[in-house]
Amino acid sequence: MTPLLPALQDLSGTSGTAASREAVRFGGLSLTYAQLAAASNALAVRLAGAGRVAVWATPTAETVVSVVAALRAGVPAVPVNPRTGARELAHIVADSAPTTVLAGPADELPAALAGLERLDVSTDTATAPDGAFPEPFPEPSPEAPALIVYTSGTTGPPKGAVLPRRAIAASLDALEDAWRWTGDDVLVHALPLFHVHGLILGVLGPLRRGGSVRHLGRFSVEGVAAELLSGGTMLFGVPTMYHRLAEALGDPAGSPGLTKALAGARLLVSGSAALPVHDHERIAAATGRRVIERYGMTETLMNTGVRADGEARPGTVGPPLRGVALRLVEEDGTVLDDPATIGEIQVRGPNLFTGYLNRPDATAAALTEDGWFRTGDMATRDADGYVRIVGRKATDLIKSGGYKIGAGEIENALLDHPGVREAAVTGEPDADLGERIVAWVVPADPGSPPPAEELADHVAGLLAPHKRPRTVRFLDALPRNDLGKIMKRSLGR
Repeated sequence: MTPLLPALQDLSGTSGTAASREAVRFGGLSLTYAQLAAASNALAVRLAGAGRVAVWATPTAETVVSVVAALRAGVPAVPVNPRTGARELAHIVADSAPTTVLAGPADELPAALAGLERLDVSTDTATAPDGAFPEPFPEPSPEAPALIVYTSGTTGPPKGAVLPRRAIAASLDALEDAWRWTGDDVLVHALPLFHVHGLILGVLGPLRRGGSVRHLGRFSVEGVAAELLSGGTMLFGVPTMYHRLAEALGDPAGSPGLTKALAGARLLVSGSAALPVHDHERIAAATGRRVIERYGMTETLMNTGVRADGEARPGTVGPPLRGVALRLVEEDGTVLDDPATIGEIQVRGPNLFTGYLNRPDATAAALTEDGWFRTGDMATRDADGYVRIVGRKATDLIKSGGYKIGAGEIENALLDHPGVREAAVTGEPDADLGERIVAWVVPADPGSPPPAEELADHVAGLLAPHKRPRTVRFLDALPRNDLGKIMKRSLGR
């Protein structure tokens, strides 16, 4: 069977150039493929036969060594967000029942992990003398669980999505096809390593290709510019990061070299939430380079993506990736013939998870009888197959006055107003309309927010009268999670 990480599986027969190529870099710490193979091998030997292991997933090289070691040993890894609250962490530990926790030597672990055996992960001895490369580990079954990644838990305790090796390989290989991703690419990002975006795409993606990843540790405009100017070819980010880059591009005192850095990148990719159209346009106008978007979920990994040789069309996440079947479905389960009608996205393919850990009920509810995953995301499709996501079925589809209205297009319209810095749109019960549209706005000038009626007329002029906000509420900031997604369930509480 093909190894999940072929560039790390057996270096004994490779050239010295391949073994000495940089695999990962975190600030001043760099590990070559030979060093990462040696460090992960030493840890994998200690993990052999373990049930599951928790990984204290800080943005460090120790986290990479931990996850790679678990994958090489065939032991399912449970990445843990270091910022998880005590109650949620206790649930994750009880649900996943890891035998061991892997952490950096200096990491202070919370009480919820105190009952687990702790293995300190070090990169200090990550060296491999010539001719002393470790023997390759036997490759587990493609269906063997690789990672158990917990969802955000917006409707209850987080659920552990069991991701098999097959799903990771299928998604990363589909992105190789779409993005022409090769071992020559150097990926730059600052995403957290407890989630699909930062860990699977941002770390395992480069390692599967034999390329390099440079992690900034913490996002900064200056860090992005420096790494792209010194050999980075790809940038992965979330909308909050690209918004800050767009702001810096428009600031005369912004980061020197940023325009050149972004213009010189082979690929700028945004994900985890929709990138507002106005940020798309500001970056394109300043650099001549357009950001492309992709769409995925914890349970499905990657579903769609704008191709490297395709049109970067703001407001879309591209067509389905290779191997992914996608359809839009009405509330009653009817498959839509008209791609312009809003429907729920359902997907099927080798990229899907195998189920929720210990939750056969939730797994059965998420899948149709013939294996389609119900994403809960609402969308339309362009004539050429490009998907336009309206938003989450639970929070972003507003039924007002007999119309189905997507929150996303209203948010983009609000962001076109010069007096709006950030915007979110939700629906609230209304005796007459069923739901009324509510706009939550962070004004560009907090001391002088634009009048609510002006914003409503602005939206009606760009879209349609029935899409105008009926209520406008001003905030100092929108509530966001670690990936920059707006937590709409927190609005109005």
